[in-house]
Amino acid sequence: MTPFAQALRELRRRRGVTQRDLAAAIGVSPAYLSALEHGRKGKPSFDLLQRIAGYFNIIWDEADELFMTAEASHPKAVLDTAGLPPRYTAFANRLAREIRALPSDVIEAMDKLLDQSPPKG
Repeated sequence: MTPFAQALRELRRRRGVTQRDLAAAIGVSPAYLSALEHGRKGKPSFDLLQRIAGYFNIIWDEADELFMTAEASHPKAVLDTAGLPPRYTAFANRLAREIRALPSDVIEAMDKLLDQSPPKG
């Protein structure tokens, strides 16, 4: 499940809306919405995000949070290591191979390390 899927499910749960009802209201199939909520589809389009926000009539702050969550929710992330030292490419490939086996505390620790690292670029 992606962060967006979790957020959408929680939003539906809080509002008492079924997948089928939401799908019909925003113009997608229930199968597509289910796949989106299970992380089998990539991040939703901006248009679809706007339809979801409009359907739930959410305020700007909550809509922005939903949009940012969608941005961070592509289930098949791509890391471009072109031009970086070989160890960066090796690390990216190792992470891709081993990410499913990492315990959540390791993911949390890595996330905190990234938060502490100054952004480059």
